[in-house]
Amino acid sequence: MKKIVLTGGGTAGHVTPNIALLPRLRELGYDIIYIGSYDGIEKQLIQAQNIPYYGISAGKLRRYFSWENFTDPFRVIKGYGQAHAILRKYSPDVVFSKGGFVSVPVVTAAGQLHIPTIIHESDMTPGLANKLAIPSATKVCCNFPETMQYLPAEKAVLSGSPIRQELLAGDRKAAMEFCGFTEDKPVLLIIGGSLGSVAVNTAVRGILPRLLDRFQVIHLCGKGNLDESLRGTKGYVQYEYIQEELPDLFALADIVISRAGANAICELLALRKPSILIPLPASASRGDQILNARSFASQGFSVMLEEEKITPDVLYDAVSDLYRKRHTYIEAMNNSSQSDAISIITDLIEKASGK
Repeated sequence: MKKIVLTGGGTAGHVTPNIALLPRLRELGYDIIYIGSYDGIEKQLIQAQNIPYYGISAGKLRRYFSWENFTDPFRVIKGYGQAHAILRKYSPDVVFSKGGFVSVPVVTAAGQLHIPTIIHESDMTPGLANKLAIPSATKVCCNFPETMQYLPAEKAVLSGSPIRQELLAGDRKAAMEFCGFTEDKPVLLIIGGSLGSVAVNTAVRGILPRLLDRFQVIHLCGKGNLDESLRGTKGYVQYEYIQEELPDLFALADIVISRAGANAICELLALRKPSILIPLPASASRGDQILNARSFASQGFSVMLEEEKITPDVLYDAVSDLYRKRHTYIEAMNNSSQSDAISIITDLIEKASGK
């Protein structure tokens, strides 16, 4: 039987593309296991897919001072040893990595064991984890044409991002019943990412009464970010995180406010959802979401707002304008070319595994 190890973690964006590949990998006859961190979000998401899960020690390489910077290298070394032992025992034909710091020891160990490895970079420029992994990789897939210049020419493949096919089959009526909404107002969906966004949550709630005059609002606010004072507000529902019902919520949404993680915006493109993208500011990231949002805005798929410049009036006006012009954005997305990422990546996996 063909064997594959999947890895990646830290945020849902480092896991969902792996999940999107599962149906096709199963069709191709692969036995699949997953290597992630002990207690990261990837563990919950992967175990829900009935995939054997192996947790390893994972450190984090920070761009700021922290005492943990002195101990995390030892966690990475421990994780490398654990990954090496798992790979030797399981003896996979190929490894596929979606990135995140937990993937670094896995990909490095695979390289030492001469196991072919495909990695995927979602953002415009490679993140630190993937920069460390690229020397051990057989091929490096990416979402944006601009990314190719940052990758070794012999390894770079423009693939796009694997999209979970179930996202395309949402049930609008089921979502309406789930949220308790009616047909008389359009629906605004806010997605702050799996960890939530304090800035986005605060901005949305600051104009909520005005929004509810015109829209019904679904607010995915992240773990620990529910506002109990808003429970029961007519036309407004809030959830920490939604998994099973997410395709239905997308089907119900007319427009979306979202962070600008590459996987999230690629899903919005595939679903043809006009969006306001509020990227993580450069002060809180390496600026990858800013580049992603600018690319989508320049192609006419989205509106970009800088978090530091958001005021109640700016956000409300942007939402109103996006809804008014939504058909223009939908047309631009309809005219875009969407790569068949799942086929491209699984073809690379087949070739790398020699199967």
